[in-house]
Amino acid sequence: MSDWYYATASGQRLGPLPGTELRALAARGAVGPQTLVWREGEAGWRPLQEFAAELELSSLPPPLPAASTPSAPRPSGLSGCAIAALIGVAGLFVVAVLGVLAAIAIPAYQDYTLRAQASAAISQAQVLQPRVTAFLAANGHCPTNDDAGFGAPASHARGALAEVTFGEFEGSDLCGLEATLATPGKPALDGHKIWLEYNATRASWTCSSDIEDKHLPAFCRG
Repeated sequence: MSDWYYATASGQRLGPLPGTELRALAARGAVGPQTLVWREGEAGWRPLQEFAAELELSSLPPPLPAASTPSAPRPSGLSGCAIAALIGVAGLFVVAVLGVLAAIAIPAYQDYTLRAQASAAISQAQVLQPRVTAFLAANGHCPTNDDAGFGAPASHARGALAEVTFGEFEGSDLCGLEATLATPGKPALDGHKIWLEYNATRASWTCSSDIEDKHLPAFCRG
């Protein structure tokens, strides 16, 4: 009696075993018609059904179903709602940061703009300083708007200046000018005064104002 070998679905070759045992495996469905078998004298492996007569296999039951491989569990991850929530939180954080930056940047920019306008007005008024020093040197007293070449206060209106008044400052006896600003819509500057005083002894000018220091150039604060 020949010894038989058979191949499993995974390719493992089992045997030797007698034909009666192989027939019993076929009866139980452990092997099926397409199961490859071999015995001595065969050139190669052949399906079991080709040896049905030799092994007295009247009928071959279908092979037992292969054990199903459990599907790998899906990797846990964030659900769509969780991702949306994270994006929402991140968006709120960005909005909050932008809000803080805006709260800092906007007032700073407004202060810068007002300071630039105040500086421009002071520069316009300083253009008139040589007239004051020349008049004082020639006449020995401070000029007023009634003196030739100085004109009415409103005649000096241009840019951010509404008017300029010339004269002697009370309490200091110093010559100089008072410039009134015209900046509609900007109450921090509009209608406020800039004073430029000339000290003949020191041959120097001093700037002061009733505008807040943060809106003035450094040389005119205090």
